[in-house]
Amino acid sequence: MLHYFAKQVLAPLGIAISILVCPVAGQTRAKPAPRQANQSSQTNREFDEVSRQADEARVAGRLDEAMVLYEKGLKLNPGWKEGAWYLATILYDKDRYEQARDLFHLLSAAEPKNGPAAVMLGLCEFETREYDHSLNDLRRGEELGLGDNKDLIAAASYHTGILLARAGRFEEAYEALLPLARQDVPSPTTMEAFGLATLRMPFLPKEIPADKRELVLMAGRSTFGMAAHHLAEAQKAFEELVARFSRTPNVHYAYGVFLLSDQSDAALKEFQRELEISPDHLAAMLQIAFEYIRRSEYETALPYAEKAVRLSPNQFAAHNALGRILVEAGDLDRGISELELGVKQAPDSPAMHFALAHAYSKAGRKADAARERATFLKLDAEVRSQREGAQSVGGIEARPKPEDKQQ
Repeated sequence: MLHYFAKQVLAPLGIAISILVCPVAGQTRAKPAPRQANQSSQTNREFDEVSRQADEARVAGRLDEAMVLYEKGLKLNPGWKEGAWYLATILYDKDRYEQARDLFHLLSAAEPKNGPAAVMLGLCEFETREYDHSLNDLRRGEELGLGDNKDLIAAASYHTGILLARAGRFEEAYEALLPLARQDVPSPTTMEAFGLATLRMPFLPKEIPADKRELVLMAGRSTFGMAAHHLAEAQKAFEELVARFSRTPNVHYAYGVFLLSDQSDAALKEFQRELEISPDHLAAMLQIAFEYIRRSEYETALPYAEKAVRLSPNQFAAHNALGRILVEAGDLDRGISELELGVKQAPDSPAMHFALAHAYSKAGRKADAARERATFLKLDAEVRSQREGAQSVGGIEARPKPEDKQQ
C-alpha cells in the first residue's frame, strides 16, 4: 500500500514527492477484536468496506475523504496499524503536526525497531518545535534503518543536520548531511544546511540573517562540492568564497580542510589565516597540531596543542594531540595522563584508545597496551561499518582521499 509523503519536507529540498510502502507490521487488514458472533461478522464487513474505500481515496489523491474514512476505520478497529500510519501521513500533509505526532508516537512505541516511524515522529516534532525530541527520534530512526527510500533518507538527513548545527555540533552536522551529497541534491535548501555547518553558525536556516544568506550559500556550495566529490567545482567555489569573504570567521578554516589531503602546506597557511581572524579557533589549532604530528615535528606542534587544552579542557581531541606529542618527546608519564583523560572524555573514540595503546607500549605496560589495542579494534570495526565519506567538514582527523582530488 502506498502513500504520498511529506511534500512540505521534500519540496524545499528539490526532491519529488515520494510514494512510500507502509512500513508498520500487520499490513494486511487486522480484524476487529472478537465480539458476539453476529455483531462481529457485521463489524468485520463494515471495517473491510471502510478500509477498502479509504485506500481507494488515498491512492486517488482524495486525502480529505481518505482521512475521514481512516478515522472511521480506526474507531471500528483501534489496533489497525496500517490505517494509523496512513492517517498520520495525511495529517502531516495537512500541516496538522500535533495530531500526526501523537499517532506516530503510538506507532513508534508499538514497534520500537521501526526506523521510518521514528523518523516521521521526529519530522513532526521538528514542526512542533520540539527540537531535542526531534533530533533524538531522527537519529534513532536513521540508526534503525530506512530501507532504500531516498526521499525519507534525504528528509531525515537534512533535518538531523540542521538540528545538529543548531546545537553547535558542527562536525556531526556535516556528517549527517552527507547522504544529500551522495544523492547529489544541490538545492538552495541543501546548500543552506551545508553552509551553516561549514560556517559553524548555531541556528536554523529560517534564522539566517538576510545579509548572511549569500555567504551561507557560497560556503554551502563549496563544502557540498567537496562532499559530493565534485572537486574541480569545489576548488573554484572555495577560491571565490575566500576572495569574497576573506575576513569572515571559519572561511579559511573550511578551505584549509579541503586542501589538507594533498596541499598540506597551503592548508597550514589557511589555518594560520583563520587564527589571525579568530585567535581562539580551537579546530584550526588542532588541525595545525595534528599536521605537525603527522610530520613528526613535535616541537612545532606543542604550543598549538597546549593552547587547545587550555582553551577547551573538555575537548578530548586536544588531549589526544598533547598526549601524543608528549609521548613522542619522551615525557611518557605526562603524555599518558593526557591520553587517559581523553579516553575518559571520549570512551567510544577509536583514535583515543589507539593513541593510549601506543603510549602504554612505549612505557612497557604490555597488559594495558593489549587491552587498549583490543578496545580500539572493536570500536574501529563499529565505526567503519557505520561511516561513509569524510569524517567532518572540520573533523580533526578528516581528510579527502588524495585520489579523490585527481582531475
